[in-house]
Amino acid sequence: MSSEKKPQTMKPATAAQKLGILPGAAPAEFQTEFVSRTELADLMANPPEWLTLLRANGPHPRQVVAAKLGVSISGLARSEITDPLTTAEIAALLQQPPAWLVLERSTQAGVRADQIAVKDRDAQRAAKKAHVERQASQEQAKRDRS
Repeated sequence: MSSEKKPQTMKPATAAQKLGILPGAAPAEFQTEFVSRTELADLMANPPEWLTLLRANGPHPRQVVAAKLGVSISGLARSEITDPLTTAEIAALLQQPPAWLVLERSTQAGVRADQIAVKDRDAQRAAKKAHVERQASQEQAKRDRS
């Protein structure tokens, strides 16, 4: 007895998140039906016109708005930006950045610089540790030969 495997599906909200769109902005048929992994892959590889337009013009979910503005999602929340924004609204904010946007972008740049510094420090420590271990093993090999 062989049973056919049922394809894995996800809720429309999960699929919308993976596609980087707002679930409520998608067509009704997308919002009401479960999406299989195969269908999601097809949507990513060959987006229909509605998906292309939605990605280009919005409204965009918070994570997309944050990325386009160069701030964190927390920065949006601190600035009380809770509603989805369109591409035109994002462009207007970037052309005439308000004080909160300048501050949040500088905060985000500082966080990124700190992350790079920590990564570099850890890489240097790992290299130094590897060097010390290499020397110790070479000295042990010399002693073993003697």
